[in-house]
Amino acid sequence: MVGTANGSRTPVTPRQAFSVVNGGQDPGTRSGPGSIAGSDCGGIEFTREEVEALLNMKIRTKDKFNLKEKCEIMMEYIKKLRMCVRWFQEFEGELSLEHEKLKKMFESAEKKSNDMESLMNAKEEELNSIIMELQTNYATLQDKFTKEETDKLAAIQTLMTEKDARLSAERSQASLTEDLEKALRESSSANQKIISLNDMYKRLQEYNTSLQQYNSKLQTELNQTSETLKNVEREKAALTENLSNLRGYHDAQQDQLINTKASLEETMKLKDGLVTEVGCLRADLQQVRDDRDRQLALVQDLTAEVLQYKECTGKSAAELGTLTSRSIELEATCTLQSETIRRLQEELATAQKSLEISDLSSVETRIGYEEQKKVNSELQIRLVEAESKVIEGEALRKKMHNTILELKGNIRVFCRVRPFLSDDGIDSVTKTISFPTTTEALGRGIEVVQQGQTHPFMFDKVFTPQSSQEEVFVEISQLVQSALDGYKVCIFAYGQTGSGKTHTMMGTPGSYDDKGLIPRSLEQIFDAREKLKEQGWKYEMQVSMLEIYNETIRDLLSSNKSCSTDSGNKQQYAIKHDSNGNTNVSDLTIVDVRSSKEVAFLLNRAAQSRSVGKTQMNEQSSRSHFVFTLRISGVNETMEQHVQGVLNLIDLAGSERLSKSGSTGDRLKETQAINKSLSSLTDVIFALAKKEEHIPYRNSKLTYLLQPCLGGDSKTLMVVNVSPAPSSVNESLCSLRFAARVNACEISIPRRQTSMRYLEPRLSYG
Repeated sequence: MVGTANGSRTPVTPRQAFSVVNGGQDPGTRSGPGSIAGSDCGGIEFTREEVEALLNMKIRTKDKFNLKEKCEIMMEYIKKLRMCVRWFQEFEGELSLEHEKLKKMFESAEKKSNDMESLMNAKEEELNSIIMELQTNYATLQDKFTKEETDKLAAIQTLMTEKDARLSAERSQASLTEDLEKALRESSSANQKIISLNDMYKRLQEYNTSLQQYNSKLQTELNQTSETLKNVEREKAALTENLSNLRGYHDAQQDQLINTKASLEETMKLKDGLVTEVGCLRADLQQVRDDRDRQLALVQDLTAEVLQYKECTGKSAAELGTLTSRSIELEATCTLQSETIRRLQEELATAQKSLEISDLSSVETRIGYEEQKKVNSELQIRLVEAESKVIEGEALRKKMHNTILELKGNIRVFCRVRPFLSDDGIDSVTKTISFPTTTEALGRGIEVVQQGQTHPFMFDKVFTPQSSQEEVFVEISQLVQSALDGYKVCIFAYGQTGSGKTHTMMGTPGSYDDKGLIPRSLEQIFDAREKLKEQGWKYEMQVSMLEIYNETIRDLLSSNKSCSTDSGNKQQYAIKHDSNGNTNVSDLTIVDVRSSKEVAFLLNRAAQSRSVGKTQMNEQSSRSHFVFTLRISGVNETMEQHVQGVLNLIDLAGSERLSKSGSTGDRLKETQAINKSLSSLTDVIFALAKKEEHIPYRNSKLTYLLQPCLGGDSKTLMVVNVSPAPSSVNESLCSLRFAARVNACEISIPRRQTSMRYLEPRLSYG
């Protein structure tokens, strides 16, 4: 349950920024006479049901005319609300810290996951490049094997041809044997020719000796070839064994190398066959040598047929030379194949190691990735839960703050200090204006130095010269949103001439970043209207714009310019307030609008019609009070609700001293009228602050027009604009003192307009 206060009184503390209304920090306590500060709620907790009960609690008294009892109950209720707000601030701070911590953890985990993923992608690309290189080497090796197989087939065909030649030589030898037998029978008749053949026999012996030497040399070469072939066979056997081992590893990595291994096995079989055939050739060569020996023996007896035998022997020698060259080519081919197989073996071993390392790295990376993914999922779930708690707490906090602000009923005040201009002469803001940096006054305090004396002021929000238009609008955006919810909202700019009021409200024409509060408010309202269509809401918007010039109302949207500017015209714009606090100006042009672009066009049209002039204090000085009114009517048939809201955005004319402005003639009359209306506004504020029975609203058109905003049930905000120039320090002090008075005024509690009366359009703008 809600804890009780300790009953001690605290000094009056400054109010916090208006951002409280929009979801910012909790406002500091502010009390008038009889206010009680809440005690520290360090050990107190509130449940949702207790908070809802506190917000929905209705104040009842035994005697409704006993104001003292009602005031005490009200103060006790406010004290409980303050304690609840403090507790919620602490709870919200803890949630924010946890949310930030979870967010940082999630970002770190996400970064680590991205790094791991990029590492995996790099490893995958490296493996793909290695596989592509192996495939290229495999294709090259297959082409080489195909070429070698073709060469081997050609060699086999040549050997077959040589075998046929040898068979034909054997047949020739058989026929020679028959001829020798015939010659033996005829030897008796050939004895006479022996003497003539002796010389030829000697020459044949010499030739035979040289032939034997040649055969010995050929035999030596054949022996060397045999040893080389044996070495090749041993290397082939070793390579075969290595290839078998590599085949086992290769099968585990890639199925395509199976075909390559099969081709290698076939090649080895072909090589084995070739070796066998070489052995056969050796036997054939041995047989040829035996035959040659026999033929040499026969030569001694058959000198007559030596020439024919010599020719046959020459042919055999040529065939043996061809066979030897073929053997040398085959040896070179085998050597090349050995080198190729060795290189392939090394590449396969390297690839195998790389694949094993990559597999280990991939497994470790994938395990880490899965673990990190689980952590990310858990962090994501916790982050979503924390965000939902923050959103729920934010909505509850806004509701509590709105309840407190409605109970206070004060006019909110913002202060904005414009930047230095070239005409100001001094570039240091610390000369006359400074901004405290204490925790209590940060963003809310402003100090003005005059003649060595410091004058401190505290407002709901203070904007430095570096603050942008966007920062100012963010602080009032929720207040503008209230107009769509059915509240009457009034925002007006106050300050001396040249302090930046028109820039704050209208901005710089043609600049997106320097748009003022009026254009930004309209854009927000029309954007929100589009979003609310999904919830069944339908809105109608009506716009009117007027200026109060020399205590005369001018219609800035009137199609007849002469009627709105001619002072002698009999047409009068009368201000009327109904019982519901709504303000109407008779005969004023009201235009139906459907988009922010249409309103922007009307604003430009009104700006061209507005009264401006040049004074010694400002080149473009507004000489009238500008009032922009947007009437909003919303209907939700599903919920059977109808709301009516009003948004008043007012740019007041600047206060100025006649001695500084140098106004004469019409400018003098304008200055007097402006100062009179602003003086009337000051009288109204002072009367409200003193809670007098009679409030002089009718002393000027301006105060009478602002009556619902100053003393009614409207949500009202004043933006006091201040110049940092040392020459304007007196006017700045007057403006800040007036703003402090306005901040102290209490008005009625704002309420929603839910009447079912629809607005009747006066003029449609298409």
